[in-house]
Amino acid sequence: MAATEIEPAKNERAIVTHVDTAEVPSAAWGWSGESRRTFRIAGWIVAFALVAMVIGNHKGRIEDVYLVGFAALIVVILVRDTILRRKPR
Repeated sequence: MAATEIEPAKNERAIVTHVDTAEVPSAAWGWSGESRRTFRIAGWIVAFALVAMVIGNHKGRIEDVYLVGFAALIVVILVRDTILRRKPR
């Protein structure tokens, strides 16, 4: 094996994924996880930034409508995700 090739982890306990390696081959290297918490925090930061952009030097109100609309859409998605995460399956 060349020095630039990546080898899968030898210790199966070190891999913390809930994905079958037959379905997702990259799970053998531990690359299959995603951080829901990080995505949620980033979503709230983006929504806040969009609302903060309403304060500015523009004269028209159509920009405000789009900024608040996209921020509201992000908030709805975040709230929906939180509700669905708490709901038992």
